Amino acid sequence: MSTYEVVKSYPHDRAAFTQGLVYLDGVFYEGTGLNGQSSIRKVKVETGEVLQQRQIDEKYFGEGIAVWGNTLVQLTWQSETGFVYERESFKPLRTFSYKGEGWGLTHDGTRLIMSDGSANIRFLDPESLKETGRITVRDGAMPIGNLNELEVVKGELFANVYMTDRIVRFSPKTGQVTGWIDLTGLLPPREKVGADVLNGIAYDAAGDRLFVTGKLWPRVFEIRVVTHK
Repeated sequence: MSTYEVVKSYPHDRAAFTQGLVYLDGVFYEGTGLNGQSSIRKVKVETGEVLQQRQIDEKYFGEGIAVWGNTLVQLTWQSETGFVYERESFKPLRTFSYKGEGWGLTHDGTRLIMSDGSANIRFLDPESLKETGRITVRDGAMPIGNLNELEVVKGELFANVYMTDRIVRFSPKTGQVTGWIDLTGLLPPREKVGADVLNGIAYDAAGDRLFVTGKLWPRVFEIRVVTHK
């Protein structure tokens, strides 16, 4: 089990029910949830200022997001509907459908990668948005369920495990767990009032920076993973 060191923390909108977090070109793209409060956002890293925002219809509960080329892709929770937007303007381009629930979303440069709240990870063709395969995440023989927000970090997949303070690391090829990161105590007790669970992982590949946050958290944390021998 790995732990963490906090490198830096940044302000985060306490009203943001974070479902997806992406770092790209010096900003965060964030997807938020809850019916009537779901949105996609472009956020200034250093200040938490929302630079751009688009609300989605209140009948949808927004979930994970991924930036693919010039588009931003967003899942919804139980509506079996996803949205594709133009990344620069947030203009809606198309919708797509999938079976079951939408939770987390990321990509590995060739495929979109989706979680659905189970131990399964789905792979989607980024153009047709059709499912092309899946894996089951297992620690040894034990399936790891409640997989939520996803991020690709140096070829591994990282996932928040819903309702825990842990991130699971696993192989995108086999689904086998390669490690765990325990983030217990990350949000100080005095800031936990009104905050929900840990959720939100973003990686700055160029700067080798890992960011994590939670639903309704007042901060985004840049952390360094500490591996114990």
